[in-house]
Amino acid sequence: MNRPLGPSVEELIENKNWPELRVRVSDWPAPETAELLLGMDKSDRVLLFRFLPRAVSTDVFAHLSTESQVALVKELTDEETRQLLANLEPDDRTHLLEEMPGRATQRLLNLLSPEDLVEARKLLGYPEESVGRLMTPDYVAVRAEWTIERSLQHIRKVGKGLDSIATVYVTDPHWKLLDEIELQQFVLAAPHDRVDALMDRSVATLSPYSDREEAVGLLGKYDLVAAPVVDSGGVLLGVVTVDDVMDVAEEEATEDFQKSAAVEPLKMSYEEAGVWSLYRKRIPWLALLVLVNLAASSVIAAYEETLSAAIALAFFIPLLIGSGGNAGAQSATLMVRALATGDIRAKQWPRTVLKELAVGGTLGATMGATAWFFGVLRGGLDIAIVVGLAMLAIVVAANTIGVVLPFLLSRLGIDPAVASSPLITSIADVAGLVIYFWLASALLGGMA
Repeated sequence: MNRPLGPSVEELIENKNWPELRVRVSDWPAPETAELLLGMDKSDRVLLFRFLPRAVSTDVFAHLSTESQVALVKELTDEETRQLLANLEPDDRTHLLEEMPGRATQRLLNLLSPEDLVEARKLLGYPEESVGRLMTPDYVAVRAEWTIERSLQHIRKVGKGLDSIATVYVTDPHWKLLDEIELQQFVLAAPHDRVDALMDRSVATLSPYSDREEAVGLLGKYDLVAAPVVDSGGVLLGVVTVDDVMDVAEEEATEDFQKSAAVEPLKMSYEEAGVWSLYRKRIPWLALLVLVNLAASSVIAAYEETLSAAIALAFFIPLLIGSGGNAGAQSATLMVRALATGDIRAKQWPRTVLKELAVGGTLGATMGATAWFFGVLRGGLDIAIVVGLAMLAIVVAANTIGVVLPFLLSRLGIDPAVASSPLITSIADVAGLVIYFWLASALLGGMA
């Protein structure tokens, strides 16, 4: 927050100056008020929220983290909760309901109006992280045979309070989606023209059962403010708006970042996560990577005689293994991001692997030449040949592992982001040691 208002508000709470408090916060932007609430003690947070005007409190609630929403609802009375739920947007209400414990969810459902209850149960019937959970049934639809004048009257009537009316949908009498038209076109058209005169019957849609990442890709690809959601028969069920998609994109990017560091995704902010929660999210991967690294130790033990015969080989282990891990992490990061954004598809793996083989060969040759030079300085010509060839082979192998693993995980239905840098590095370490010592045994044994 840019304004030094926090302390004065806390003083008002401490002094129980409720009238001044209500006036003080009623005209604040919702994000700033939400930020203030998150920094307060639970009891003060509930008191402040209760003194917010009803319209303001709904907007502020939507900007709170999920954990704070759940905690706050538990502290409100049934009547306060009923009013809050009635004013929430359907998609925000659904998100809250799916995050609540089972018994608490049932309590909230019992507080909904009959119409809201039908709507909430319908939305909750879709799979988690699906478009159906994300969509809102609040939209404006007109008929193709209506005039522009009648359509504008309808838009004025039903469009109040909706998230967005920038896009108007055209449906038939059975609510089958025919087209989407920008509001600007209605404003500029002649009043007596028919809606079908504006239609080009070109509309991109989503299924309610699609993964929500598809909504992110669709709105980004076509630069849309909202995307319609239809069932298998083409009936318009709801829309996904860009503000919801931005939240999803941020969540997905955060999850990918955390997975890329071999951390199970946090379901809360880092500040809200406790020590035990952070421990549980990190220890499984660390334990798994220990087992992978034990394989690397076993490789060294297996080639103990080779290492004893040419102790200079040990000098280059960190150089070779580090280079292989770095190359593999680079290629894996590029592939994971390209798959996530749709830049490449899973079926394009043969062409992509061949491309990365060429890149890996070029990188390996350059780094191999450098390693050969240092090998001559530290171990002589024989060692230099082993180190140079090993560097070439290790970089090519690690680069290939980095590109193949995300494709393989995607094929198995696993998030490619699991192909994290620590995992790729550990696998590349094992492969690199095998390659290095195998070459050393073969070449140095033949040169002896």
